[in-house]
Amino acid sequence: QVQLAESGGGLVQAGGSLRLSCAASRITFSRYAMAWFRQAPGKEREFIAVISRSGGNTDYADSVKGRFTISRDNDKKTVYLQMSSLKPEDTAVYSCAARHTILTAPISRADRDYEHWGQGTQVTVSS
Repeated sequence: QVQLAESGGGLVQAGGSLRLSCAASRITFSRYAMAWFRQAPGKEREFIAVISRSGGNTDYADSVKGRFTISRDNDKKTVYLQMSSLKPEDTAVYSCAARHTILTAPISRADRDYEHWGQGTQVTVSS
């Protein structure tokens, strides 16, 4: 059974930075596009960032573009989300997700396209 385990969340002041990690196991990691989503209390899950199998293509939500960077290390089976210039509105539970794709498949922002999900890690940004 595929497992995705997020880490790196916590409490940070506005303007600060955090790096989230998502370690995958029981998975041929290089065959999966990886994405980050977040969900704040009372709100729907929101796409944040996605990275292709090779890491060559990325996409970001407008709300985080220029502040967040997604990356991956296929040898370590880990995807990262570097978050900078954090704002209180970034407060949410952040989850990583995996989507098995062929090499030429376009990357997707749709959560329904992702088969595997982690439990999430809480990020709280204080003002």
